Amino acid sequence: MMFVSPNHPAIRTMGRIDETDPTRPIWVYPYTQATFRFTGTTLAMRVVNTRTYGDSHIGAVIDGFQVKARIPLDGTETTIPLAENLPDIEHEVTVFKRQDGQHHIQILGFEFDDGAEILPPATPCPDRRIEVFGDSVSCGERNEATLYAGRPDPDVDLSAYSNAWFSYAAITARDLGAQLHDVSQGGVSLLDGIGWFNGPDYIGQESMWDRIEYNPALGESKPWDFSRYTPHVVIVAIGQNDANPNDFMKDDYDGEQARHWRARYTDFLRSLRGAYPHARIVCMTTVLQHDPSWDRAIDEACRASGDPLVTHLLFSRNGSATPGHPRISEHEEMARELIAYLASFGPEIWED
Repeated sequence: MMFVSPNHPAIRTMGRIDETDPTRPIWVYPYTQATFRFTGTTLAMRVVNTRTYGDSHIGAVIDGFQVKARIPLDGTETTIPLAENLPDIEHEVTVFKRQDGQHHIQILGFEFDDGAEILPPATPCPDRRIEVFGDSVSCGERNEATLYAGRPDPDVDLSAYSNAWFSYAAITARDLGAQLHDVSQGGVSLLDGIGWFNGPDYIGQESMWDRIEYNPALGESKPWDFSRYTPHVVIVAIGQNDANPNDFMKDDYDGEQARHWRARYTDFLRSLRGAYPHARIVCMTTVLQHDPSWDRAIDEACRASGDPLVTHLLFSRNGSATPGHPRISEHEEMARELIAYLASFGPEIWED
């Protein structure tokens, strides 16, 4: 087999990637990916995977057809076959991270037939850029459990059914011809100390949004260099998990905790504006069932920001479509509405 390093000049990457060592980059966030063309019949990748929970898988789209492969070992170098017995012709592949920060995957390189040719992608990198700050829905968590559309999640480990490729965020980006950084984590809230991620010491987006690594179980936190990527559109899709362990927005909308949350949400928007002075910022929750007081709170926080480029989107079935994680059909529904919403701002939304 022929081995190619992940920093080969023909390989185009996308996502927040830790490139401290460019020959061993670390993928953390969902939908992080590498795209290239190759000749021959075989493709594999060599990785070191570390995880905290769930079952880790990698995804690939080869000549338009999607495959997934289980990552069998933790903390040990392993080779993952992605394709065998292909026709001996030119192929194009996008290898992507299906899941969130439940695992970090260090990419050591790719393996091909001896004598294979490695070529850049057939199409140029998109000029449009989107970034999403979200929770499990934005990750596409459990979305492949399609028989459970509109139903609660079954009480089993469905991590293998999480696929960022079919998240509303990724569907929207591909339809609009845009790059996507999906800065999302299952269970994450806005605020530290509540939500579902990293309990009992819960971590919110306020401590994650400006990081590459952020999961304390997988190593030290590392800051993100914002000069590496400047989005035209920023989606803020958080607030559903802040109701755990207490739904304070529903129970006492004018209470101190609820007022504090709304003020911190406004502060978060101002932090984003400091990083991205010209971006259109769209705030939203999703079709996952939650109390409408959270959408009222987000609307109030958006108006309190005083920022004309900050708007609030409500889906037609916002907060009422499903008690379980949205499945692929519901992600497609959200993507259609989000695409139409962004189109309403005209093509100038994509101007630098």
